[in-house]
Amino acid sequence: MNLNVSIRILIKEKRRGVVFVAAVLLSLTNVPTVRAQTFDSSWGTSGNGDGQFNRPYGIAVGRTNNFYINYVYVADFYNHRIQKFDSNGTFITTWGFSGNGDGQFSYPSGLVVDSAGDVYVADNVNHRVQKFDSDGAFIMKWGTSGSGDGEFGQPFGIALDNSNNVYVTDQNNHRVQKFDSNGTFITKWGGPGNGDSQFQSLRGIAVDRLNNVYVADFLNNRIQKFDSDGTFITKWGSFGSGDGQFRSPYGIVADRKNNIYVIGGLNNRVQVFDSDGTFITKWGTSGTGTGQFNTPLFVALDSLDNIYVTDMMNHRVQKFSNETLPGLPAANPWTRVAMVLGIALVGGMELYRGRRHFASSGV
Repeated sequence: MNLNVSIRILIKEKRRGVVFVAAVLLSLTNVPTVRAQTFDSSWGTSGNGDGQFNRPYGIAVGRTNNFYINYVYVADFYNHRIQKFDSNGTFITTWGFSGNGDGQFSYPSGLVVDSAGDVYVADNVNHRVQKFDSDGAFIMKWGTSGSGDGEFGQPFGIALDNSNNVYVTDQNNHRVQKFDSNGTFITKWGGPGNGDSQFQSLRGIAVDRLNNVYVADFLNNRIQKFDSDGTFITKWGSFGSGDGQFRSPYGIVADRKNNIYVIGGLNNRVQVFDSDGTFITKWGTSGTGTGQFNTPLFVALDSLDNIYVTDMMNHRVQKFSNETLPGLPAANPWTRVAMVLGIALVGGMELYRGRRHFASSGV
């Protein structure tokens, strides 16, 4: 790791015999933004009762007006329902059962929550997207079986951009479709194959804060990155178990620093990359213990960057902590207050003795 540090004294002045020194703009570059994740908790067992799962698939986190309160939604695939929990795994409510009516499901897979708290579900075998409020009340739906615009061949993953546009991975049509929040078709891209912008049975999808779109290209064992209109940007990955390799990548999500978390289902692990595909870290092994997985599928992050993984064949959700302060780089050792000889260093803030002036450093 290369660490470049520059420190500037911004102001030095003498007033009435008192020397004021307002130090310091600390500039760091090439600082890693993710540290090793630690196991926090897990919940769920095999079954069809409240808080039980029959192969949990998609997972999403809905935020509230309170930054520290998050709700976790899980697509309970073989139970044909959605379950809602608090961030500690306490059961809140559930909705849905097997069928093709409004509010019914046939193998719900991916799901996502918008800024208003509404929940979008990829209703896989019903070839449609359904939209609900945060308590499960049906709002609307769109999609039928087919290959035309707005039609699906088993929609699988689903994601939102900053404008609440909806991106859906159209599994059997080997493409991505983009809609507005009311289901109006906007654009599409893809097709079968292994070239750039082609897919083989794509799965998860994510959008970062810059509205770049990342797709888990399942059978091509890679991640592809696009702009919001579907223009190809880059790709990474190959078949295998090494760092940056995949055996059937599934779920994918972007954090607040635009790092990309990818679930490699058959490798039983989570890998983390920067937005260009450079490997950062990984965790997970095969098993039933804490921090171990048996075919993990989807991943989600809450407002504190805690990580939630659906551990499918263990019929549970596992939660991991990044142990970071909101908005600060995880591995930056310089984001703490130091006081030396009247010089105040507060990350990238300037602190004046006797008066305060704050200037953001972009950290």
